[in-house]
Amino acid sequence: MTLETTLVRGISLIYGLYLLLPIALLLVGSLGGNWTNTLLPTGVTGQWYVDLWLDTSFRKAFVSSLVVALSACAINTVLALPLAYALYHGARRGGSLAARIVSATPVAVPPITMAFGYMIVFNTDLAPWLGSMPLLIAAHAILTLPYLTNTLLSDLRHLDLGRLEQAAATLGASGWQQFTGIVLPSLRQSLISGLVMVAAISVGEFGVSNLLTSFQNRTYPVVLLQAFYGATGFACAATVILLVLASASALLSSSLVKQRT
Repeated sequence: MTLETTLVRGISLIYGLYLLLPIALLLVGSLGGNWTNTLLPTGVTGQWYVDLWLDTSFRKAFVSSLVVALSACAINTVLALPLAYALYHGARRGGSLAARIVSATPVAVPPITMAFGYMIVFNTDLAPWLGSMPLLIAAHAILTLPYLTNTLLSDLRHLDLGRLEQAAATLGASGWQQFTGIVLPSLRQSLISGLVMVAAISVGEFGVSNLLTSFQNRTYPVVLLQAFYGATGFACAATVILLVLASASALLSSSLVKQRT
C-alpha cells in the first residue's frame, strides 16, 4: 500500500467520522431516557418519538413543510424546463454567460440576502405579505430553481439533443413538436431526480423560512430549533425524523441519476 493510498484512506475515514458522529449522537440521544451534564444519555426509551407524534405543532409544521416543498416542485417544473432549454440553446449559440450565472447563483448569492430583501419589500402597506404561505412558497421556489435548472441543463448537454432536433426538423417537426416529442421524454428521469433534490432542500431549509414564516405557517426546521430549548431527547428524535426524510430523498435522487447514467 502506497503512502498516497494510506493518506487518502485516512482522510476519508476522518471525514466519514466527522459526518457520522453527530448523527450517531442524535440517534443515541433520541433513544436515551435522560441526558443532562453527562457524556451519553442514561436509560433507553422510545417515548420521545411517541411525544413527537402527539405534538400538534410538529405535525402542523411537517404539513406546512410538505405543502411548501410540493408547491415549490410544481412551480419549478413549469419554470425550469423552458429555462434550461433556452439556456442550452443560448449557450450553443455562444451566449453561455446566462448559463454560467444560473449555475453560480446558489453559491454566489446567500439565501439570507434574498430573505432580507423579501422582508423589506413585502412588509409594507403596498405589499403586506410577510409571513404568508404564498410568499414562503415563492421564496422556496426561487431558492431551489437554480438547482433543478442546473440538473436539466447538465442532462441536455450530456444527451446532445441538438442532433436529434436537427433530424426532427428535417422531417418537418416544428419547434413545439421537437420540445414535446424529444426534449421532454429525454428529461423525464433527470426532472424527477432534480425535483427530489428540490424537495429535500426545501424541507430542510431553515434560514429563509425562519425570517419569512409566521407562527401559523412555521416549517419543520423552524419548530425543530425551538425544541432544543426544551427536552434534549425530544429534540434529538425530531432531528432524526428530519434526517431520515433528507436521506431518503437523497438516496432516491441518487438512484434515479444512476439509472439515467
